[in-house]
Amino acid sequence: MSQDFSAEQKRYLEGFVAGAAASRAVGGLGGSTPAASAPAGPDAPHLLAQDAQTRAGKKLVDQEKWKRDEHPFDAFHRLTTEAAAGKLPAPPDNFRWRYFGLFNVAPAQDSFMLRMRIPNGILKAHQLAGCADLAERFGGGYLHVTTRANLQMREIRPENARALLEGLADLGLVAKGSGADNIRNVTGSPLAGIDARELIDTRPLCREWHFHILNERVLYGLPRKFNVSFDGAGVSPALEETNDIGFQAVNVLDGSGVEPGIWLRIVLGGISGHHDLARSTGTFCRPAQATAIADAIVRVFVDHGDRSNRSKARLKYVLDAWGFEKFIAAVEEKLGAKLARIDEARVAPRPATDRYAHVGVHKQKQAGLNWVGVVMNVGKLTRTQAEGLAAIARELGDGDIRLTVWQNLILSGIPDARVAAAEARIAALGLSTTVTPIRAGLVACTGNAGCKFAASNTKGHALEIAAHVEARVAIDIPVNIHLTGCHHSCAQHYIGDIGLIGARVPTNEDGDTVEGYDIAVGGGFAENARIGRYLWKGVKAEDAPRHVEALLKTYLAHRAGPDESFQAFTLRHEAEALDALVTPALATMKEAAE
Repeated sequence: MSQDFSAEQKRYLEGFVAGAAASRAVGGLGGSTPAASAPAGPDAPHLLAQDAQTRAGKKLVDQEKWKRDEHPFDAFHRLTTEAAAGKLPAPPDNFRWRYFGLFNVAPAQDSFMLRMRIPNGILKAHQLAGCADLAERFGGGYLHVTTRANLQMREIRPENARALLEGLADLGLVAKGSGADNIRNVTGSPLAGIDARELIDTRPLCREWHFHILNERVLYGLPRKFNVSFDGAGVSPALEETNDIGFQAVNVLDGSGVEPGIWLRIVLGGISGHHDLARSTGTFCRPAQATAIADAIVRVFVDHGDRSNRSKARLKYVLDAWGFEKFIAAVEEKLGAKLARIDEARVAPRPATDRYAHVGVHKQKQAGLNWVGVVMNVGKLTRTQAEGLAAIARELGDGDIRLTVWQNLILSGIPDARVAAAEARIAALGLSTTVTPIRAGLVACTGNAGCKFAASNTKGHALEIAAHVEARVAIDIPVNIHLTGCHHSCAQHYIGDIGLIGARVPTNEDGDTVEGYDIAVGGGFAENARIGRYLWKGVKAEDAPRHVEALLKTYLAHRAGPDESFQAFTLRHEAEALDALVTPALATMKEAAE
């Protein structure tokens, strides 16, 4: 009979049926008073938000239905029982198991990937060594450092899942909420507490927010994933502008109407894969207020985020629809207090960042101590390397291992007299502390070797590009090259000087394709934050190294001077003009290759 109803009537009936089913799920439609059937408990805000959208004629996406049918945290027994039998989950449970950090990555790999929660990206030596041991016993024997200063394990058979989660807990680490529609690993300045130029140590802020999330069930099951970051205004940025919420440490001057000193600027709506960076709200807070304010922001998102369209379900789209003034008013209502407004003219500029600060040897603010940034192969660590680095941190440093958003790590607290020994032991592990313009900013997601969404082998191609370019171009300034496999933009290609996103490139009229990339230029971060713009579409992976080489050679030949950055050079030219400049170099290289 559905053909007898108009489209509008169908939407109404669908919403009514969904609402009725939802009401039954939380106690049914009966009861002596309307309050008797109202959702209650920590999940109530989510249920009410779902109800409001179905009453408005919207259709909940599958993920929202799965949460409602069985909350993931109520399904742990099923997870362990089915995993023990070697069963990989179907889509509904694949979504639910991500609440525990486990991702079924088939068909790329017939196994789970595990993602952790490491606030501010800082591990203790025994934790890194323990993770390496767990990866060897229960996974593929290696670890990946991610672009959220986090660790991943891969190639985990289902029957090992429970033992792995328990082993992680034994190390003092958790994976709760590290995937699906939850607040992801909280990031902070990688040099927090040891950087002489920072305005604030972000470690306590990240730690407080981390434990707040773990103990507030209402902060799970959001309309979509959510990222929060704290930047202490030191030499190595946190990339907070790519997060849904960014807290930026600033120095407020006299005459602002508030007490001068260190405040946090609140920026919202960053999602670089959707061509947007977090924007200033005009509001500020004291560091001690950050957790309460972040909580209020997330709760407004819980109430009003889109649960009917996954592609429009991030915080950015609430801000786009409402505007900042309306959104901040809703946050203040939820918070029960007004946020401070400060004239930007009374805020000191952020100190400049150092794009090499996360690599090589640098003096700490503690006299006689150093941090040493270690370069890895786009984030991959073998068990031997991880255990070796943990031993160096424990025996020569302060015992901390600091993961960074650049997919490398930093060993801190190394006395002057032990730096040479630390570097020698790092080299013996097959790793490097050498600063190079290309390797220092080379970032790549997992790629199609381990992710079903990726169109290209990003990690492999990243290393090929680096080797090719370093052998042919005497580049004298840092250039970030980011390779991401799909539209999820895990490697944040839009903020790279050169950003590559995986694409299938046609090779003939029969529809055959090969791995390749669309290439963007001009992205940036921190004081140069900007979304890149596309220069080329559909470049074969085998041709990508030559395209990057041609870009860099053209830059060196035509830049205004040695102080002009690659980003500034690309911004001086429209895409067509830049393509015209690069074409002769590309043609020469193609002829030589043939």
